[in-house]
Amino acid sequence: MTTTTASNPSLTQKLRGLSGEAVKFGIVGLSGVVVNFAVFWICINGLHLASLRSNIAATLIAIFTNYLGYRYWLYRDRDAASRKREITLFLLFSGAGMLIETGVLGFSVYLLGLDSHFEQLAAKVGGLALGTVFRFVSYRTWVFTAVPEPAAEVPAPAAPAGAAAVVAQAELVLATERIRLAKAE
Repeated sequence: MTTTTASNPSLTQKLRGLSGEAVKFGIVGLSGVVVNFAVFWICINGLHLASLRSNIAATLIAIFTNYLGYRYWLYRDRDAASRKREITLFLLFSGAGMLIETGVLGFSVYLLGLDSHFEQLAAKVGGLALGTVFRFVSYRTWVFTAVPEPAAEVPAPAAPAGAAAVVAQAELVLATERIRLAKAE
């Protein structure tokens, strides 16, 4: 029987995998940022909505586009057995990220008095940065969970000292018995 031991990836391998994941997360996130800012700009300039309403509308549309990117590109190899759970957690953590983003924007506009469109965009960038860090950690930790790896085969316990000699002796006895039985026939 052949036994294998589970190998743990080195810190370098873990960081390399995390950096690749962070780059893909950034690409999906960047597409969401483009959608978010485009909708935000249209809402505050074209539709003349208040900045917080514009931010919420823009973020909700970006959340939808980001989910598609995360589920079907970045985390496509992750466990999708429970889509209902995944979508619920995604919306929960995306909503929390939206609250972070909207909170920074509201603080900037209503407490600091920075209410020009470019000041609102700057506050939105700051809030989006904080919300993005929160989303990255929560998505990879709780939403798009890794598929559990199959349990590694447990190695057989080490044979006690002298066991090899006992096994060799037993094999010799069996071989001698086979020869004796073959001659008797």
